[in-house]
Amino acid sequence: MSRASFGSVALAVGWRSVHNYFRNPAMFVPGLMFPLFFFTAFAGGLSRVDSVPGFDYEAGYTAFVYGFVLLQASAFGGIFTGFAIARDFESGFSRRMMLAAPRRSAIVAGYWIPALTRAAFNVAMITVIALAAGLEILGGGLDLLGLYTLALLVNAAAMLFGSGVAMRLRTMQAGPAMQVPAFLALFLAPVWVPYDLLVGWVHAAATVNPITLVLEAGRGFIAGDPVKVLPAFAVTLALAALTVLWARGGLRSAERAG
Repeated sequence: MSRASFGSVALAVGWRSVHNYFRNPAMFVPGLMFPLFFFTAFAGGLSRVDSVPGFDYEAGYTAFVYGFVLLQASAFGGIFTGFAIARDFESGFSRRMMLAAPRRSAIVAGYWIPALTRAAFNVAMITVIALAAGLEILGGGLDLLGLYTLALLVNAAAMLFGSGVAMRLRTMQAGPAMQVPAFLALFLAPVWVPYDLLVGWVHAAATVNPITLVLEAGRGFIAGDPVKVLPAFAVTLALAALTVLWARGGLRSAERAG
């Protein structure tokens, strides 16, 4: 199987999914509304948190919340692509594509195109709204490169996880199995206050949650004060590697099911 054939399959899958995504509001509105809701609700409703003793994030609370919402939008771009994969199995499209594609890993690669498109669209919309709400990005070009590279890796890991679930269950009823782990990983991190202000079991959960490192590194990039960069990239690369294996197992499960 040539590289061109692999690429043509991936592009065909990706183009179809992106086309369907923008033509169907039911597909892109939920993935956009979740992050927008959390940003508008908490950047405004909890804006006085920045006056709490111990809150020392220089870029301000709007930027603090934006750091989380950026990560959430990237992850949801991948997870909601898993929903599209499950829908394609229910409609029979994925089975036909698997019969036509000698290298079926190209199908998974193709689904990353809409996952990236979803994430880029959601992040762009949220960033425009955040800037209008007073977002201050103190980091420079290299900081932003680091920030969005982290977001890209999170998006890839979320897409691979969602595709693994979708290909194993092959039904839209698999939605909770994709969403719940992503929600838990994101919200058991220092979401609304810094890590040092967390108490009780939430502090304990954030301590062992690897997403905490990713979130703190992203906020460091936004503030122009990079922290925990190497551990954060190590975590995201490890998640991407593990989810590649997970997605590959899902693909084999789909192949066995015919």
